[in-house]
Amino acid sequence: MVISPVQYIAIPLIAAFLIPLFGKLNKELVRIIPGLVLLYLSYISVVLMNQVISQNTMIVEIIAGWRPPWGINLVFSPFSGFLASLFSMLGFIIWMYTYNFKREVEDAQTEKFYVLMMMLITGTIGIVLTGDIFNMFVFLEITAISAYSLTAFYRERDGAEAAFKYLLVGSFASFFILLAIVLLYSQVGTLNMADIAQKMPDVNPYMKGVILMLFFVGFGIEAEMFPLNGWAPDVYTQAPGPIGAIFAGMVVKAGIYGLVRVIFTLFDVHEIFPLLMIMGVITMAVSEVIALRQGKLKRMLAYSSIGQMGLVLVAFGIGTHEAVFAAIFLMFNHAVIKSLLFLSGTYLVYHSKEKNISDLDGIGKSLPFTSFLFALGSLAIVGLPPFAGFWSKLYILMAAADVRLIAVIAIILAVSVVEIVYYFRVLHRIYFRERISTIEIKIPSFNAKISMLILAIVIIVIGVYPDLISGLIERAATDLLDKQHYIQSVLSVGLH
Repeated sequence: MVISPVQYIAIPLIAAFLIPLFGKLNKELVRIIPGLVLLYLSYISVVLMNQVISQNTMIVEIIAGWRPPWGINLVFSPFSGFLASLFSMLGFIIWMYTYNFKREVEDAQTEKFYVLMMMLITGTIGIVLTGDIFNMFVFLEITAISAYSLTAFYRERDGAEAAFKYLLVGSFASFFILLAIVLLYSQVGTLNMADIAQKMPDVNPYMKGVILMLFFVGFGIEAEMFPLNGWAPDVYTQAPGPIGAIFAGMVVKAGIYGLVRVIFTLFDVHEIFPLLMIMGVITMAVSEVIALRQGKLKRMLAYSSIGQMGLVLVAFGIGTHEAVFAAIFLMFNHAVIKSLLFLSGTYLVYHSKEKNISDLDGIGKSLPFTSFLFALGSLAIVGLPPFAGFWSKLYILMAAADVRLIAVIAIILAVSVVEIVYYFRVLHRIYFRERISTIEIKIPSFNAKISMLILAIVIIVIGVYPDLISGLIERAATDLLDKQHYIQSVLSVGLH
């Protein structure tokens, strides 16, 4: 069978529509099919990434026989392919976690959950693989609608209010991005990103600035950039635990991909880099300080996640090859580490109605395995060696030092201290307080333990041997920065 990037979109999309039908045959198939789909996507990720890296190329898939710039195409390059592979594999691990999660939920609800989860993963992978700016918007909408629904999944919580906030702010993001696409099309007469990048130098500088700022605000909302991130804490808090991991690991990464793809590939306006860096610094500083004041575990993790995305924006804003490498490394580390924190944290506060950090007092003795994994994730996210998070933070500091950004280094270090304080405060409660809470303990299912353990092993292995993945990230960074190679590879496909 021919393996193609189209399968990333087609197979999970078909699965999403077929899950209710299979549910009529056998209720267990509703839970099994998403896992089989995500396992297959993980397999094709290995095959396609191997092909792209070994042949030093990118795979451009023409759809319906119309070659670029006329037709729709998918681009599996070292950068987009790396993220698509990350989303597929992380999706499989999170599916494994959800397999026995909330078994008491009725079958109809389980069907809805997995249909929406499949749509969400299809949307995020579509955003990073499409070579067409309008299709990126379409996939963004698929992702957004699935995310709104999953936020409101638990009826008895305040999920509906959080979903409405998300819908309201997300609608603004969609409006700004669609308006930018309309203005862009009026200037260049094409929707193909490689063709737009080639024609961009001829666009009126004023219009170019207006369009770029519309994209900046639209994708800034999706990338949790301050002050456009008011929706995020409520969404992370109210969505089911595994979906919080998908939001942190995939949805926000797809938003950042959209932002950097527009800035680095479509536009040649280097003046935007300082703004990106400043917004990143503000996002990071404000979010980490707010995280320090949180009394609810998931809300603290949400603000911590926003702070980490601010750090990613700072690195992309520096704009050098070393900084872009560090930013992509941090995107990978954050996806893995924050997923572990959300998955383990969900079991720590499973029966707690308020999800308060004070409910964790002394839980380390009652839930030793889950508590240990949460502690490991906490040490990794603050950047302590020998965990994966240490390397990405070190590379960002080195990239900032290379271009003499002393103030940025000082802020990153100060914010890191704040981060250490609130994570260690939680660990202190878990291990050094007496258990006085009467809240019932929930033991994770076997498959949930396996999925969390896989993430923990990745964090330790990448921490000890960063070279296992640094080669792929190096190629991804080079790919993003080599705009001419992207243009040439896409527009020359089908000519030979």
